[in-house]
Amino acid sequence: MKIILFGASGMIGQAAMRECLLDPGVTQVLSIVRSPSGKQHDKLREIVRADLMNVSDIEPELAGYDACFYCVGISSVGMKEADYRVITYDMPLAAGAVLARQNPDMTFVYVSASGADPTERGSTMWARVKGATENALRHLPFKAVYVFRPAFVQPLNGIASRTGWYNTLYMLIRPLTPLMMWLVPRYATTTTDIGRAMIGVARHGAPKPVLESPEIRQAAQTSA
Repeated sequence: MKIILFGASGMIGQAAMRECLLDPGVTQVLSIVRSPSGKQHDKLREIVRADLMNVSDIEPELAGYDACFYCVGISSVGMKEADYRVITYDMPLAAGAVLARQNPDMTFVYVSASGADPTERGSTMWARVKGATENALRHLPFKAVYVFRPAFVQPLNGIASRTGWYNTLYMLIRPLTPLMMWLVPRYATTTTDIGRAMIGVARHGAPKPVLESPEIRQAAQTSA
């Protein structure tokens, strides 16, 4: 299985990359990044793009892939809706349109968030934009589109967020994490589960197009 990965520097993208490189059934990973990662692996190839809004000039290089894991994300704190929409809506739709032309049999996995608003009419800005992105991606002519909506994500294997206050929060609640995972399993998963679940749905599909934390954990069990 050959996979394209967007957002490999973020917490979820790091998890997806790790699991892809560990999985013997994944033969190639093409990582589209805004700056070189310095990571070396026999399976891995990077294309550096300062502007992820336009990948049409490398469109031929994106052909022949089985799945795309789209993990680019940003906190909406302090952002205007128009600016947040460029990164959260415009960028994945631009990439998706190119990939759908080149790989109509591709499975596209988009990492959204718990609480996304598919009605696009709620009062919370980030939820409306995420919901609009989910809806638009599901209309692209892929073989399948799956939306992941994780809530609390426990980082494992040295993976960390690029957002400083996220890391501070994770450090503060780390002693309580096992209890949270046990008490509120509906809202909790791990970076390992998310990475494996992406591979699982790309390989085997899933019963529903939108996966919350329980379905993500279940899909992780089917990654082999």
